[in-house]
Order: sequence, then C-alpha cells, then structure tokens
Amino acid sequence: MSLAIPFVGRGKEAAQLQRLHGQGRHALVLGAAGVGKTSLIRHVACSLDLLVCAQSVRLSEICSALEPQLGLVAGDLHMIPRKNLLMRRLAEEGKTVVFDGAGWTTPKLNAFLDQTCERVPVWLCSRSELACDVGHFWQHLWKFERVELHPLHPAETHAIIKAGVEMCLVPAAALDAADRLHKLSAGNPRVLVYLLEGLASGRYDPHRKFDLELLEVDRRIHEIFPESGKPPI
Repeated sequence: MSLAIPFVGRGKEAAQLQRLHGQGRHALVLGAAGVGKTSLIRHVACSLDLLVCAQSVRLSEICSALEPQLGLVAGDLHMIPRKNLLMRRLAEEGKTVVFDGAGWTTPKLNAFLDQTCERVPVWLCSRSELACDVGHFWQHLWKFERVELHPLHPAETHAIIKAGVEMCLVPAAALDAADRLHKLSAGNPRVLVYLLEGLASGRYDPHRKFDLELLEVDRRIHEIFPESGKPPI
C-alpha cells in the first residue's frame, strides 16, 4: 500500500520555482532523501510546462524518459546520434528540463548536462551540492539558484495527518499521536508516510507508545532489509 497523501506546505519553495521558471533560470533543488523533492516537482508541474526525467543517473534512461515527452522514436539509433537528436529537440522546444533522481554524474553525463544547460533551463534535484552527490557536475553549480527543502514543521506534519484522516486513509486516532509521529519521522515526509501506512494496516495502536516505537523499529529494519515484506519507505 502507498498512501496518496495530498501535497502540503512548501509554498515558499514552489513560489521560488515558479519565479525561476518565468525567468528561464537554472535551479538546484536540494534536500535529504525522502524530504519531498519529487513531490515538489510533481506539484509545480501541474501548473508549469516542464519536461521531467524521473531518473537521471544514466544517459540511456534520460533518453528513454524524455523521448516520449518530445514525440521522438529512437528506433535502432546508437547512443551518440540518439543523444544528438534529443539535444536538438530540447533546443527546439525550449522547455525547462527537470533531472530528478540525480546522483553521482560521470564525465559523459556531466558533458550532456552541461550541453543541455547551454540550450534550455535545467532543474537538477540532488541530496546536496557536494561532489560526492553530484559528481563531476559540481563545477557547473555556480550557474544554479538553490531551492532547499528542509524537514516539515510540526504544523505541516499535523496537516498531512489530518488530510489522511479526512480522506479515510488512516485512523482518526493518528491525530492524537501527531506530535509523536512528527518526532519519529523527524519531519521527513517519506518516513511519515511509512508510519501512517503502518497505522492504516491496523497492526499498531496509535494510542500506545510501545506500538509506535515498535512501528519505528520495523521501519528501521525494513530500511536495512527491504526484502522483509514491510511497506516500502
């Protein structure tokens, strides 16, 4: 099960991205794993004309993600002519391209991203701007404006839980444990959703502190051993 929790908060960050989109500028969306970078991009994509690449670790997967959005069919093309065709179409469209799920960039991928930046606005989502996270692309980050996502505030955690209760996704008793759930999740939306999924399963009583601690232990076990069968984080 994956709870379809509505988008809550991040108004400042969304407004910043809307401004950068209007100015045609590059953006570096920063935040820890699970803090909501992808959710933010999905939210602003509802009102902005973006090309979104959900996984940006390999050039082949970037091509596979963007080609359908541009009406391209690669066929049997090898990677170099395929990349050149994609680059020409990106320049023709002129739309902002979002590279989500970015990781350590190889020299080849770094060259592709740099060439893309010369043609269209680029938004890059990364856990940090350190070389260990963005790889060789760190040398180009001076061109980008930072959009940093911090952990949720307690009020935002409460709003998410309230929305889940109103949509009958989680038991109403979860509201009574909102403060405890915020502390356990440390304001991380992905962790919070995992905890809410656990409460929705009925295996844990939100009124019992022991049950909430057990739920958090189960989450940490699944984080280390994903094959344990628990809901994914």
